[in-house]
Amino acid sequence: MLEDDFCDIIKKARTGQGLSLDRISAASGIETAGLQELEAGRRAPAREEVLALAAALTLDGPKLAAIACDRWEPAHPAHQTAQDVILVRGDIGGYEVKGYLFYDPSTRDAVMIDTGYNPEAMLRAIEKERLTLTAVCLTHGHADHAGGLDTILARHPVPVYIGEGDWTLLGWQPSAALRKFVGDGETIRVGGKDLRFVTTPGHTPGGVCYKTGASCFVGDTLF
Repeated sequence: MLEDDFCDIIKKARTGQGLSLDRISAASGIETAGLQELEAGRRAPAREEVLALAAALTLDGPKLAAIACDRWEPAHPAHQTAQDVILVRGDIGGYEVKGYLFYDPSTRDAVMIDTGYNPEAMLRAIEKERLTLTAVCLTHGHADHAGGLDTILARHPVPVYIGEGDWTLLGWQPSAALRKFVGDGETIRVGGKDLRFVTTPGHTPGGVCYKTGASCFVGDTLF
């Protein structure tokens, strides 16, 4: 599942390169106040603004415009239904973040893919849908994707899968008994379904994607 929309992309691209709003304003010709509105998602950008920002941030202009103006989204796999995934939204510092519950409707077994920085909503969803949580799978160790892990494990002491390179990034670490380092190509069962681990270092040293069928939960590997 793709994690970020236009406002997330431009803000992360700017901050990731250590660029100030004033510098991007000068490079793009968009006033600083206008940039703040775009980064906060308070208004839709014009195509000309998107292309100017792409040039200033060294992003692909046509692709960014396809996301921002043409509302491009990946095709929904025909065999993957909404019944398999529950989306939970959270917020950290103005960024919307997402976590997921991937489950088998026939057995109600589920894994959590990132916490969505909203453990209370995750716990409510598990209870409402009468799911049995069998594991937590973290795409990486940053707080916006792993925050609240302690709250979740206090209720559901299940294994936590994470790339070994991201272990030290966790603000709170589960016990060694629950820690499971991910190996590329390994799989776990979720009821009658397979979830495969794909190691994707880059955004963080121990980044991981989780693939099932034609769908893949990518965290911040793509944004």
